[in-house]
Amino acid sequence: MNIDIDQDLTNDQWDALRALRPMASPAARLNNYVLQQLSALELVVLSDHAPRLTSKGRAVMLRGSPRLWDLAA
Repeated sequence: MNIDIDQDLTNDQWDALRALRPMASPAARLNNYVLQQLSALELVVLSDHAPRLTSKGRAVMLRGSPRLWDLAA
């Protein structure tokens, strides 16, 4: 499986992805505009009940942001 998971996401987009993790606390209110952006990137699936991470979204979360790596170094 070779997917391009190098994403240049905004802080709001990263926050929304983190809020959608299975072990995360339920987010009070996710920004619909940000969710639409993540859906366009195929990182999130929007359904009737709640938005869910796609397999690509999970891969992005596992790999993290190279920008965040620079901050941690």
